[in-house]
Amino acid sequence: MSVQITIRGVSEEVRDQLRVRAASRGQSMQQYLRGELTRLVAKPTVHEWLANVRTRKRLSKNRVTTESILQARDADRK
Repeated sequence: MSVQITIRGVSEEVRDQLRVRAASRGQSMQQYLRGELTRLVAKPTVHEWLANVRTRKRLSKNRVTTESILQARDADRK
């Protein structure tokens, strides 16, 4: 089920730029904005991404120490 969203207080410059971007894709502004909103929510926020990384790290049995990283880095320098 779709719903309507109203955004107030958008400057004319922003509206005009959105209209230009939509036209360059051969879309109405409504089609363009719908696609952009869909694309926006498909990506996790920084907080969601970081929480996911922390969860995977916590669940992982592999632990890499700073010392082992530095040893591996310096291995070919000798």
